[in-house]
Amino acid sequence: MMNKVFNLTRFAISPFTLVSTTGLLLGALCFIGALTPSLVPRAGLVQGALAGFSFAIGYGVGVLLSMIWQILHLPVASEDARRWLFRGVFLAAVIAIVLTLGKATDWQNALHTAMGLPPVESVRPFTIASVSIVVASLLIAIGRAFRKAALVIARRLSPIMPERLALVLGILLAVLLFNFIGNDVIIKRAFVAFDASYLRLDQAMPVQDAAPTDPMKTGGPGSMVAWEGIGAQGRSRVADPLNAAGIAEIAGVQAMEPLRVYVGLGSAEEAEDRAQLALQEAIRVGAFDRSTLVIATPTGTGWIDPSSMMPLEVLTRGDVATISVQYSYLPSWLSLIAVPEYGAETARATFAAIHGYWRDLPAETRPRLYLFGLSLGSLNSDLSADFYDLISAPYHGAYWVGPPFGSRSWRQITAGRVDGTPEWLPRFRDGSVVRFLNQTDMPDAGKPWGPMRIVYLQYASDAITFFSPSILWREPDWMKAPRGPDVIKELRWIPVVSFLQVGFDLMTATTAPMGHGHVYAGEDYLEGWLALLSPEGWDPAALDRLRAAMTARGL
Repeated sequence: MMNKVFNLTRFAISPFTLVSTTGLLLGALCFIGALTPSLVPRAGLVQGALAGFSFAIGYGVGVLLSMIWQILHLPVASEDARRWLFRGVFLAAVIAIVLTLGKATDWQNALHTAMGLPPVESVRPFTIASVSIVVASLLIAIGRAFRKAALVIARRLSPIMPERLALVLGILLAVLLFNFIGNDVIIKRAFVAFDASYLRLDQAMPVQDAAPTDPMKTGGPGSMVAWEGIGAQGRSRVADPLNAAGIAEIAGVQAMEPLRVYVGLGSAEEAEDRAQLALQEAIRVGAFDRSTLVIATPTGTGWIDPSSMMPLEVLTRGDVATISVQYSYLPSWLSLIAVPEYGAETARATFAAIHGYWRDLPAETRPRLYLFGLSLGSLNSDLSADFYDLISAPYHGAYWVGPPFGSRSWRQITAGRVDGTPEWLPRFRDGSVVRFLNQTDMPDAGKPWGPMRIVYLQYASDAITFFSPSILWREPDWMKAPRGPDVIKELRWIPVVSFLQVGFDLMTATTAPMGHGHVYAGEDYLEGWLALLSPEGWDPAALDRLRAAMTARGL
């Protein structure tokens, strides 16, 4: 009985023990598909990792199909025929991969041209091949280790239960074992290492980051917030060199010193305490006496993009206060995986504190209130307020940039867009409440706004916005014609492979040139603020001075 179970189990998963012809065929097809262009340019190492990962996925699917075929006792070719078939598939796969590596340079250069980058001489085929072999071999070895674990468990269970049940339980228990090792051992330790390294970066205090002497700045004399506690990104935000004199030079009229309130993770342990600290600091510096008040939710690292803040502070001629509360020091994608609820919790506490105080001020004298967020900051800013907060005292507008694909309102609005408008630049109803903007256009510009304004800035090449699990099995709307200005015609949807490609693009979206991917340009931020604020007194000459000043600062 035990030998019978052993033979059945070994027979069912024997394709893992040798090179599978079906696995090799599907793996090669996935490898070739992974070399085709996606949303952002790829370096040789990234391309190699993607190609190796794709090969391993294709190989695994091929092995699974072979396993099912054998379990069902379907007819198979003779051993000699299988041997010749393998040789033919192997030779064809090598030839096809070599030819595709030669074509990959042209594909990458098409993407470079669309993003204004110089062409590359080569995509480094030897680098791609070497890295892909290492990655694919590692993943296939993990698959074979899984096979071994399932086999051992099934053999141990076979004396006490039917053979097929032993096999099924062996596979299920192997899944649980590998899930424990992957999540609770490897990934958990990796996050601990990431957490420690990014904490050190956040706490680093360069010599030039001396505490401000201006009492109107966070961390300065009389501040409710200690300079050391606001973190590296907070100190960078508060110490931004743009001041009243610089704004006046650009605007051509007298300006005020913009107020920047920032509370870091080191300022207080609990989100509610940091939110109250931000409120008290805002009251101290007179933030509620300005004409414009912005709750700017940071990215995962606590960063507030200077390209987004300079046009805001100049267009308002410094008569603005921004309030930010840090919720993480990890990159947005790590923060989203590790503590997805913490950013929303902090954003809700901050909004409740600021909005609650603002709501009780006289409506005719209180500042205009806006929300702002980039990337994960956009998602959390969207989650900071609900319908019941806004019935009696709605904020005046929101500016959400590069919203992650999981953003609540973005998904609903995009799904409800006007028929015939593209997913990457939709129109929503009559455009009186929500408008979308990219680097070339803003539909509905010039039409009357309603009492509340919401602006989304997004690029069609931003995988952080347009990634979706459904890409695994369905072509997304943004890949269909017409495409965005920086999504090239050579991009093709390939089941499974496109999912992996866009997944890799999601992790590398911030490496794109400015104005593409997840790197938003100051000039595009400017167009959004102009639409949202409708500032008076800005003629074309003054706006040109602002654009020139942003360019001079590399924004």
